[in-house]
Amino acid sequence: MNEYDSDKMSDVLLACAGMELTDKPEEADIILFNTCSIREKAEEKVFSDLGRARVLKQKNPGLLIGVGGCVASQEGDAIIKRAPYVDVVFGPQTLHRLPQLIEARRASGKPQVDISFPEIEKFDHVPATQTTHGTAYVSIIEGCSKYCTYCVVPFTRGEELSRPFADVMREVESLTAQGVGEITLLGQNVNAYRGETEDGDTVDFAFLLRAVAAHPGVQRLRFSTSHPCEMSQRLIDLYATTPKLASHLHLPVQSGSDRVLAAMKRGYTALEYKSIVRKLRAVRPNISITSDFIVGFPGETEADFEATMKLVEEVGFDDSFTYIFSARPGTPAAEMADDTPDEIKLARLHRLQARIAELEQQVSAAMSGSVQRVLVENISRKSELELAGRTENNRVVNFAGSPGMLGRYVDVRILSGSMHTLRGELVVQP
Repeated sequence: MNEYDSDKMSDVLLACAGMELTDKPEEADIILFNTCSIREKAEEKVFSDLGRARVLKQKNPGLLIGVGGCVASQEGDAIIKRAPYVDVVFGPQTLHRLPQLIEARRASGKPQVDISFPEIEKFDHVPATQTTHGTAYVSIIEGCSKYCTYCVVPFTRGEELSRPFADVMREVESLTAQGVGEITLLGQNVNAYRGETEDGDTVDFAFLLRAVAAHPGVQRLRFSTSHPCEMSQRLIDLYATTPKLASHLHLPVQSGSDRVLAAMKRGYTALEYKSIVRKLRAVRPNISITSDFIVGFPGETEADFEATMKLVEEVGFDDSFTYIFSARPGTPAAEMADDTPDEIKLARLHRLQARIAELEQQVSAAMSGSVQRVLVENISRKSELELAGRTENNRVVNFAGSPGMLGRYVDVRILSGSMHTLRGELVVQP
């Protein structure tokens, strides 16, 4: 989501003011920080980064500095009070107003703050995505209404608000016309999508997925992120009937302990989560399941953590994002008693990460010798003579190839696999 928002900021400034990205901050006319408040000490990191930008502004008084994203939404005017050299503060839902905010700052000489939640207005004002890659994000829903006790998203991005069905399909049409073959539908909780049609009806996420997959220009379809409570049978059935739907699902679970899940207000049990995975594998046996885990949630006991480890063994996750709990200001979990020592939390995190890494390595090893349909996304970071592509189960594979293959699907035979990347060779068609 943050990558998507950053791209949209760039698109808006290019379309409205002809501004182009630079990787040299000292050359910039505007420096924007797109922030995330999910992780601990996010606010302090922002102010640390701002301090470095302040040095550049002292050398170039005409430089404008902006802070956007969720920290901006959470802190608002407090950012200006603490860092008065900041010129513009804007939230995730007002990034489309950047040109107006910048103009107002220059005209008035005063900092501008807009962290409002103007419903779906953003999508009506951001320019259409222009891309030379074969893959693109399409945002379909903003915000979240689940109010998990540890999460700030409902407060920084607002409650769930779905983009109209026709708007989504128009963007898909625009992207496929540019040669984009892989679409990722994006939102804090895509499963909650309830989009209004031009006839005044409402369609759910399963309907939208079918419609996007039916577009002849779409070759592969992904979505992120999902909530287990809304992983409906209609969605699960699509994995049986929709070959374009990638065999990879990111389904955050957070904990394997029912007691902790209840304290998190997640709305499901470990057994219910496993039931979803079982149903998915019944219709798509090779599906890759990745997840999120929070270790050290307030009150987590050793038995609770062992329940998480048991869930990992029973599900066999392909990969996961794992975090130590960090209290976010204003959330219910921030007020919960937390008496577990940090060293115990860290030891649990390392144990969880080690086991998931072993499972990930097993998947990589099992892929050796197989032929994978790969979307070529970039020149490899390791060598300009190699390409980097993504397999259907969301693994990066490096292989020798020509830049002319960028944005295309090719067949690659997997030769070997490390924990995070695979090595392969191009399969030459006879």
